[in-house]
Amino acid sequence: MTDSRVTASRRDFVRTLSLGVGATLLVPSAFALPPERKLGVALVGLGKYSTGQLAPALQQTKLCRLVGIVTGSPAKAAKWQAQYGLADKNIYNYKTFDRLIDNPDIDIVYVVTPNALHAEFAVRAAQAGKHVMCEKPMATTVADCQRMLAASKKAGKKLSIGYRLHFEPHHQAMMRLGQKQAYGKINKLLSDNGFKFNNDTPWRVSKSLAGGGPLMDMGIYCLQGCLYTKGQVPVSVTAKFDPKTDNELFREVEAGVSWQLQFGDGSTADCHTSYAENLSGRLRAEAATGWFELQPAFGYGGLDGKTSQHPNTLDLPNINQQAAQMDDFADCILNDKPTRVPGEMGLRDVQLLLAIYRAAETGQKISTKDVQQLIDRTQAR
Repeated sequence: MTDSRVTASRRDFVRTLSLGVGATLLVPSAFALPPERKLGVALVGLGKYSTGQLAPALQQTKLCRLVGIVTGSPAKAAKWQAQYGLADKNIYNYKTFDRLIDNPDIDIVYVVTPNALHAEFAVRAAQAGKHVMCEKPMATTVADCQRMLAASKKAGKKLSIGYRLHFEPHHQAMMRLGQKQAYGKINKLLSDNGFKFNNDTPWRVSKSLAGGGPLMDMGIYCLQGCLYTKGQVPVSVTAKFDPKTDNELFREVEAGVSWQLQFGDGSTADCHTSYAENLSGRLRAEAATGWFELQPAFGYGGLDGKTSQHPNTLDLPNINQQAAQMDDFADCILNDKPTRVPGEMGLRDVQLLLAIYRAAETGQKISTKDVQQLIDRTQAR
């Protein structure tokens, strides 16, 4: 195998299609010329991710910019307004949220609330005539996902899920190597992701707010990574909960879970996520003629990749993932293109997460037939 076949470059990174089961070539910087006015973004929920990642990334974006916030904390509102020079009329709380409909400064609403609140604010944002980005997981129930999709469709607005790694060079290389079968058929995938949770954000271990524990938070990266590396949806899943070492902290949600995805061609993906132990954050594919992997795989930076052909670090850039993600969505709006991480993908993944929970709870192999039917219907449209 030649170097050109296994060395990913910026010119041949792969762009996944809307549900992540196909690929086309992507040039990450190939945006339309910047508009006279960048698209205005309002962040809903000013927790750690908005504060540490999204707001700083919006200072680096080319096609959009931070213009508004929605928060229930007057102290946070004042701090953010001073730090980012936000206009008084672009500061909202959760009671005044619906007044967004009268604000032409705001084009995109990015929902960064606890998981169970995603649907409420995504639906209300669409009803206010705004395009919506929503953090992962899309929601905690299939019904909420469907409500979000219906609201965006009715409003004629775009809905995108915050799967930042679809815009990251290392993961685009994994998509290319896997879906193009650069090392032949993938026989086995391995992935883990987790950390020791210290209860600094208690909503993450609240079943009513998070929908679950580490599977909904960290495990979704493993699930996504295996799907877009393989380029297929599994036909069934099996799973097992980890023993709980802290029954008080994990009173409502799992401490960890291991699961296996079974694909139609006989290949498998073995995954593990945890809030009780630090896991390396790995995504590895073992194929007919070699292997390729990322480790660490899922962080905001410092990602590293290797292949059996090139044991040294692949020469791939670490970028601001959130800036790339938000600029791509703005480009989709400006040029009326579909996003590669649409609400249908979020719905698919919530169905798969719930199938993993069902498998762990019952100890049985759970078919994903309904998920495949959803994808078939979506692709047929």
